Amino acid sequence: MLIIPAVDIKNGKCVRLVQGRMEDETVFSNDPVAMAQKWAMAGAELIHVIDLNGAFEKSPQNIDAIKNIIKTVHTPIQLGGGIRTERTIRMFLDMGVDRVIIGTEAINNPQLVEKAARDFPSQIIVGIDARNGRVAIEGWTETTHTEAVDLAKRFQDCGVAAINFTDIYRDGMQTGPNLEETQRLAEAISIPVIASGGVATIKDIQNLLPLEASGVIGVITGKALYSGTLDFNEALSVAQSK
Repeated sequence: MLIIPAVDIKNGKCVRLVQGRMEDETVFSNDPVAMAQKWAMAGAELIHVIDLNGAFEKSPQNIDAIKNIIKTVHTPIQLGGGIRTERTIRMFLDMGVDRVIIGTEAINNPQLVEKAARDFPSQIIVGIDARNGRVAIEGWTETTHTEAVDLAKRFQDCGVAAINFTDIYRDGMQTGPNLEETQRLAEAISIPVIASGGVATIKDIQNLLPLEASGVIGVITGKALYSGTLDFNEALSVAQSK
């Protein structure tokens, strides 16, 4: 299972939000590039980068920081936040991003996801962020009536590389991942699933490992790493030994 460190960028800084609320932030570093370098040097196989301003403003906002991460970090990057058009997808892939995450447009414009998955094989991830099983969009400010599982099934056969599944109520709360919903989603589709939200300690990583059998290939963790409740090297060791 991949242990995927998160680098969330707001106003050029590396931050973590609580349940996606922009006003409820903790700044962990003024230098997101240095944070990405730290995780790369520690052995991360993939780094999760989110342009938080982009998610709320509906277009990329922290492009300079993203460019600098790509220039200095050779670890593959998956990037999300404000990616709403084919032009933006192409721009980031041309820039050197390994995989692009499409969230809101998976609801508003599923045809964009399907076309992008055909045009850029293995480089498109669908970000599904849910409250009580229902998909939230627009930087998590709006909850739809669409069930997370139903949305994931929509992209079953179009070549999407993975589904990032986040339980919003657990994001930044360090209360443990939503194992039941993550497993239910993974077993409903053949697309690999990456879990997100709620990781606090090594026990949470251990609890996620059995879900590999259901198709969960990785877990994104941010606050636990930055606050020190989870040691990245230990998490990596546990995941690799399994």
